[in-house]
Amino acid sequence: MTDVSTVRVAPAVLPKPNDPCWCGSGTKYKKCHRGADAVEARKRGPEAPSRGIRPGVISPMRTVPAHIPRPDYAVSGRPGRFFPPSEVKSPDVIARMRRACKAAAEVMNATAAHVRPGITTDELDAIAHEEYIRRGGYPSPLNYHGFPKSLCTSINEVICHGIPDSRPLEEGDIINLDITIYLEGVHGDCSATYFVGKVDPDSERLVQVTRECLMLGIEAVKPGRPINDIGRAIEAHATKHRMGVVRAYCGHGIGERFHSSLQIPHHFDPEAKTIMEPGMTFTIEPMITLGHWHHRTWDDGWTAVTADGSRTAQFEHTILVTDQGVEILTVA
Repeated sequence: MTDVSTVRVAPAVLPKPNDPCWCGSGTKYKKCHRGADAVEARKRGPEAPSRGIRPGVISPMRTVPAHIPRPDYAVSGRPGRFFPPSEVKSPDVIARMRRACKAAAEVMNATAAHVRPGITTDELDAIAHEEYIRRGGYPSPLNYHGFPKSLCTSINEVICHGIPDSRPLEEGDIINLDITIYLEGVHGDCSATYFVGKVDPDSERLVQVTRECLMLGIEAVKPGRPINDIGRAIEAHATKHRMGVVRAYCGHGIGERFHSSLQIPHHFDPEAKTIMEPGMTFTIEPMITLGHWHHRTWDDGWTAVTADGSRTAQFEHTILVTDQGVEILTVA
């Protein structure tokens, strides 16, 4: 009979190939458990169950006053398929985006002030909803492809697109609030991850590294350089800290459309060769995990979680490519 107190199991963050193996054998990881761990990871894959968060009750979709201008999908849930021929925005669009992005940052700060143990994510949605309207804006997520709420609330192992519901936040949770406002005919998009009370050291480290990944990605924005410089910078920093970079979701062009065809991978993708030009506006929003980067999606069609149940964090800004480099638009 095996004494379970002496059994060692693979950690969530695995060693690098030339590091000592996690099992304590003294052998390099690549010559010891790497092959077995890879087989186990393939077994888990995107089908492994989430270990923590479970869906609560979703309240009815909130209404928006008639005087608030709406995007084209507000009633039908289906955004139009037209995309502008260029990702470079006119001075007028950029001026409107500065105002919309500032408003988005304000809604974020006002909502985040209420994050605490015991509050439900549905209550946070109600707060954000009123903050959008107070600024004369429409909550961009509301009915976008049928999304039922005014912001996304992603807790612990939820990567993104968590739907606000009746679950109260608990001491030790981490939560990402993803805010987008439609104001003056353009969208402003931002997100950040917050602590709910006191969290464990791994979660603190995860959130810190994820924030650093965002800022390093933003620093990589330079006119004349390819988009994949951004993912290269983010992935290098996450890998240095032995964290995963989610690949299923990426940043995106934004402006008159919530999402344009421009995509911003957060890992190095040699195919992401689009050259950055002054006047481009897009989001950078790395999703970093304490485990591997595989994901799965709940039956609701929205909630994406880490396949191994590890915690994940995200930070996001909408940025403008300038002649000199970059300007962060989503600041209050």
